[in-house]
Amino acid sequence: MLELFINKKEDEKQILLTDDGKLIEYYNSKNIENRNEGNIFVGIVKDILVGMNAAFVDIGTEKNSYIQAKDIIPQLDEKKTENKEKIAEQEKIDIRKIIKPNQRILVQVRKDSNELKGARISTHITIPSKYIVFMPNTDIITISQKIINKQEQERLLKIVKDNLGTGNGAVIRTSAIGKEQEIIDDINRVKQQWNKIKQEFQSSAERKPKLLYKSPSILQKMLIDLPSRDIETIISNDKKEIDDVKNFIAEDKELKNVEFKLMPTKKLENTYELNSQVEKIEKRKIWLKCGGFITIDPTEALTAIDVNTGKYTEGKNLNDIIFKVNEQATHEIAKQIRLRDIGGIIIIDYIDMFRKGDKEKIKETLEEILKEDRAKTQVEGFTKLNLMEMTRKHICSHKD
Repeated sequence: MLELFINKKEDEKQILLTDDGKLIEYYNSKNIENRNEGNIFVGIVKDILVGMNAAFVDIGTEKNSYIQAKDIIPQLDEKKTENKEKIAEQEKIDIRKIIKPNQRILVQVRKDSNELKGARISTHITIPSKYIVFMPNTDIITISQKIINKQEQERLLKIVKDNLGTGNGAVIRTSAIGKEQEIIDDINRVKQQWNKIKQEFQSSAERKPKLLYKSPSILQKMLIDLPSRDIETIISNDKKEIDDVKNFIAEDKELKNVEFKLMPTKKLENTYELNSQVEKIEKRKIWLKCGGFITIDPTEALTAIDVNTGKYTEGKNLNDIIFKVNEQATHEIAKQIRLRDIGGIIIIDYIDMFRKGDKEKIKETLEEILKEDRAKTQVEGFTKLNLMEMTRKHICSHKD
């Protein structure tokens, strides 16, 4: 049973998703309210970086954003054989031939700025909607990896191709399974939204940055993504938050049976011991039931997760001990990367396994658990150095 909690405080808002009382997703407005990821801007080209084949672009933020030539050139479908030569030629294009200083360009933030760098931007626009992620100016149409039925894949691809129109692409989302008219209506809505953005960009020649589209908030994104997972109750300590949610989902038939509850703050925080569950998210070391533990260390380039046997010594067979700790660690790692919304490259240093087949079992276990994660994940497997390598897309990002 999925329940969504919205805990409004003076200076922050906590968004908590539980499944049978266990916290599975957590977001804090302090960390996400100033994000620009997914927002679409009118950008003004400032400096061309010839040696890097890139440019700095002013989108109205404190630091100028950064764009590479490959993020300006039209996207081609890499899977099509006839595009291979074109893609190879594109990689050689000089950025000075495609943009000039002081030029207006329509861009979307791909990665937010930090203390050291400005935002990473692209002209390859994506607009998320309920059943698709709309991609104008490309013919690429792909389908969520979580849709595995071949007949359903073909049916959905036909519906989308027949209604997208030429020059548009899309990613078909898992929520599209079993739908038809709803997908068509969704495509029409998002196309209207895109036309409005284009018209606003084209109708003004003013050479200054401007925000044209704001990506859905994390709460709105959850409400778009989660109906098929059966949210039963939405609980908040703030009536306005409940009213805002009701207005946002007013036309969403899949959420018509959701129950709303207004609850005092203390009672809300004590439900399922939510405060205690949140506190554990901040810890570097997480103990496993067997006595082993994992440590999570985020860095600029990747997140490193280490698995240790800790206090676990039960069992006479060393291989059994190692496998049990690694198996429990796998469940906890999948849980923690979802709770903490860890994105990018993730490297897991499991305890070395020498018994035949154990590594493959751990990989399969990780892949199976990650199917419950709304974020896109890719498990690459063990490297030559015996490290598990995987990637995950931030939920707070604009893409599915």
